[in-house]
Amino acid sequence: MRISPDEMVFFEYGFVKINFTIVTTWAIMLFMVIGSILVTRKLVIKTKISRWQSILEMVVTGIKEQIEEVGLHKSKTYIGFLGTLFLFLFTSNLLTILPVYEPPTSSLSTTAALAVSVFFAVPVFNIMEHGILDYLRSYVKPLPIMLPFHIISEFSRTLALAVRLFGNMMSGVIILGILITITPLVFPIVMTAFGLLTGSVQSYIFTILATVFIAAAANETETEVNT
Repeated sequence: MRISPDEMVFFEYGFVKINFTIVTTWAIMLFMVIGSILVTRKLVIKTKISRWQSILEMVVTGIKEQIEEVGLHKSKTYIGFLGTLFLFLFTSNLLTILPVYEPPTSSLSTTAALAVSVFFAVPVFNIMEHGILDYLRSYVKPLPIMLPFHIISEFSRTLALAVRLFGNMMSGVIILGILITITPLVFPIVMTAFGLLTGSVQSYIFTILATVFIAAAANETETEVNT
């Protein structure tokens, strides 16, 4: 039994390696791009709208409200990044209903890449909002001696994001594989449903944590600017 989809390699030449994680990640991205084009190509502003547009508006509204509840009131600035992050995670976990599919989030390389994206998103959004000088000043407040602690905090929460999602998704895949081996007819159905629920919750938690990190840094910078 594979611990990670990285172990299934389709092509390797030198340092170039195409494994199952890369294939499924790009397949999901392609699926999302094509799906978004198909769903948004006929958007209208009318009393009566299509079913797809209605679902799309509910999803966008729900993500927007969650962003605002965390503390980012200019939700339009962040919804592109955070919304894409959530939809990618949700889609990759939803597809676990397919028999030969393993979510790319069960690979540490994928969760690390997502966590690194959040790591860079925090300063980018704050610099866009407050400017680079105000953002850098927040690292030496209230005292310059706090600089190394702020830096350690940035890296530690990025590591925590990556390991948390990876551990939860990998454990689910391993448990499902064990139960399929033991009782191939009963448990897979139950565990697939449980996996879908767990994957959805983890997608939500990861996105909310990313939102909290961005909001915390933004509020801290804003406080320092006002004082």
